[in-house]
Amino acid sequence: MSAEDTTPLIDTVQDLAVAGASELRQARELAEKHGLDFVDMKDFRIDNDLFRSIPFDLMLRYDFVPQEQLAGRLAVVMADPTDVTRLDELEFLLGQPVEVRVGGRAAIGEILQRSESAQRVLDEATEDFRLQLVVGDEEGDEVLSIDRITSDSSPIIRLVDSTIFNAIQRRASDIHVETRENEVYIKYRIDGVLYQAMEPIDKSHHQTVISRIKVMAELDIAEKRIPQDGRFKLRFEGRTIDFRVSIMPSVHGEDCVIRILDKESMNKEFKDLRLNVLGFDDRTMVKVRKFIREPYGMVLVTGPTGSGKTTTLYACLSEIQSSEDKIITIEDPVEYQLVGITQIPVNEKKGLTFARGLRSILRHDPDKIMVGEIRDQETAQIAVQSALTGHLVFTTVHANNVIDVLGRFLNMRVDLYNFVSALNCVLAQRLVRKICESCRREMQVSDQLLQESSLEPQLHRDRIFYEGAGCFECNGTGFFGRTAISELLDLSDRIRELILDRRPASEIKRAAQDEGMLFLRESALEKVYEGVTTLREINKVTFVD
Repeated sequence: MSAEDTTPLIDTVQDLAVAGASELRQARELAEKHGLDFVDMKDFRIDNDLFRSIPFDLMLRYDFVPQEQLAGRLAVVMADPTDVTRLDELEFLLGQPVEVRVGGRAAIGEILQRSESAQRVLDEATEDFRLQLVVGDEEGDEVLSIDRITSDSSPIIRLVDSTIFNAIQRRASDIHVETRENEVYIKYRIDGVLYQAMEPIDKSHHQTVISRIKVMAELDIAEKRIPQDGRFKLRFEGRTIDFRVSIMPSVHGEDCVIRILDKESMNKEFKDLRLNVLGFDDRTMVKVRKFIREPYGMVLVTGPTGSGKTTTLYACLSEIQSSEDKIITIEDPVEYQLVGITQIPVNEKKGLTFARGLRSILRHDPDKIMVGEIRDQETAQIAVQSALTGHLVFTTVHANNVIDVLGRFLNMRVDLYNFVSALNCVLAQRLVRKICESCRREMQVSDQLLQESSLEPQLHRDRIFYEGAGCFECNGTGFFGRTAISELLDLSDRIRELILDRRPASEIKRAAQDEGMLFLRESALEKVYEGVTTLREINKVTFVD
């Protein structure tokens, strides 16, 4: 991008910052002028019970958020306290006097947008389906909006659209529609854990909900006996979001899972994707950065599905990307789109497999290659050969830890000497949920939990542990976001010799430990001691020794 291209963008960002500062200054001056309290919305925390007790459409219409219930009156924050007529109307509708405090208009609007509004609408879904409207824009894409609630379109359409809208607002990665004998459950997967989205829906609505999703994904609504896969796109707040749909027949009817791929807004931190935003400890990060700058070899990341392997590889590529190198990836699917990198999606229906794509990539004069996943013998052999012939290869494989990876490649009949020669390092990782910063508090850990975590109660009873109390920001879960825990096997000469001699895994582990390797469980415990996560959380994702 040229300097001329970036100048308007920089100007826009500066203009927005100036506008925000100006709005805050005006709000302060307005509060002082009328003798009212000014509220800095940056630190604003909503009382969930109070929020639920007030009709959300009133908050939208009169542009306010409730702050606290006082004796005989309600304290609210609004941008314009000068419209006496509107205040009188609001007091009449609320049935009590209002104490006005002043805040920035944009900040109030943002709180309302990311509030429980969509959840409140979903709570009403099982009653009268008064839900969000989906409208079409001039390009024909569907656009999700919370600006108005209408009764014009079908209640089922509004139910499905509201469910999707709410899932995006709550940072869900998947929506699950599960069919039971008499009802239908809708759940969201947030930070890797399933939460019920609303009260169960009557089974009589099941088929119309599934049919609506099939129509959106262009699937066969008449076929109910075999699995179907599809996809659709929606416009939301100016960005396009991809949805992948999987329909599966079950005993009680068809179940559905919708994967949400919000490529343009995965997480604010990930806009500038680097290893330091993933949560690796400093020692691991220093070593990984050394290995990804080697001239050739293989950097292998391992872990179960959903453990963040691909994101780690993207972060590695982002760190080493330069105009001097040609970087090509082959993935299934392309999850993030990286500027300046050639990314190829696997298409098995058309015959473009990992192995065939990798052969073509090698004829494309690359310097660095990323293979989304090694699944078969052919791909494994080509990847190892590429690493031996002067390319830096990044790839993933499914295994529980760094030692199990060796067995996986031997199972795929890869020559052990070539594999060990090609390998620079193996990184195993998991994701654990982070304690919500807004409601983090100290906790007393029971002796039983310490024993279940293989920790001596006498040694750890006085240690400070933390938990999330549950608040508005984290939807009452006590967790917000996830971070990585990891173990890194450095292929030193001693480790290579042990592998080539086919020594037992326990012996290789001991040698790695002698050389300073930190295992997954130890990495997880460090996160607990730092107050990042909880003992119960790490017990769910790592083996207790």
